[in-house]
Amino acid sequence: MGAGFAATDRFLAEVKENRLRPGYVLAGDEIFLYERCRQAVLREFVPAEMRDFCLSDLDLAEVNIFEVLDRARTSSLMAPFQVFFVRGLKHLYTRGSKKDEFAAIEDYFRAPNPQSLVLFVADHLRIPSDPRRMDMEDKTRYDRIRETLGDWCGVIELARVDEADALKWILGESERAGVRFESDAARELADALGADMMLIASEWNKLVLFAGEKKLVTLGDVETMVLAAKQRSLYELTDAISQRDTARALKLLHGLLNASDGGEDSAIGHLYMLARTFRQMLVILEKRVRDSRTIWQALWQGFRMPPFAAEDLIKQARRYKSSREITRALRLIARADLELRSQPPDKSLVLERLVFDLTREPRAGEPDGSLQYAMEL
Repeated sequence: MGAGFAATDRFLAEVKENRLRPGYVLAGDEIFLYERCRQAVLREFVPAEMRDFCLSDLDLAEVNIFEVLDRARTSSLMAPFQVFFVRGLKHLYTRGSKKDEFAAIEDYFRAPNPQSLVLFVADHLRIPSDPRRMDMEDKTRYDRIRETLGDWCGVIELARVDEADALKWILGESERAGVRFESDAARELADALGADMMLIASEWNKLVLFAGEKKLVTLGDVETMVLAAKQRSLYELTDAISQRDTARALKLLHGLLNASDGGEDSAIGHLYMLARTFRQMLVILEKRVRDSRTIWQALWQGFRMPPFAAEDLIKQARRYKSSREITRALRLIARADLELRSQPPDKSLVLERLVFDLTREPRAGEPDGSLQYAMEL
């Protein structure tokens, strides 16, 4: 497997064997691998009944590092162990030396609280499947993180998954599940979904259930099920949003939630796909993509949509007057993501409110938000 899977496998082994360092940096924007790491930590250290007492999702856009470290240093009276996921790591590397901040980090990790685990999320970085091909800006940011946190924290590279790794994952998971997945079927699944591991994992689960007692997934099965996945995809929802058709968008949203195996618990997955689609539209608009022949040059490997959606997505992107409007949408999605991760009582209500915000015309003087922040998803 590639760099991303190799790094997360090492981390998962440390989690399972309880050989954890006091802190980690989850570096990269491959959401599938991030969720793989997050869920492993939750399974081992965050019992469902103790979640409110031992899990904290923080963002350095809203709290400073001093508060994060104070909370990590203070043992909980209600839970034997605490886990802190700290997003927005890029805010530690804005203008200024941040000597006090890094001195506080060094001070904490010289004598860390053994009852706390701090995981910094650096999802503003894009690490390609071959990290040696990281672009200069991301490499500079990544090197800076390693220089300042690498002595204290394990650094997990969440590198993008390419189609070869996606294919290996499909075949490996199938073997572990006792299901024979035909090689042509696995190749079609990876290719049709553009090596998007969140989609691939979701559709793989459905295909395995569809296989049932025969324990065999054929090319025909994939063609049938992936076609259904296309019809259920978020592209219809983004089409309604781009046309500012609130009623249709809400109807499609409810259809997606009802069709998902996890119901409203699939909300974060849907939000991830919505953010990804708007990011693709932003690139399409900024690079002035006009047809599907040039879209593959504009979108890099691992960030492409399925071929069937190319023309539709170009059409949707061109409905926006400027990249500022799409940036605003990404900011709204990022805000909804933070709200969902705070365990609201009704996740579907968060998504409904997001749809209302995305389909209304921006008000005069409304801030567009930071592009860098909005692109974190």
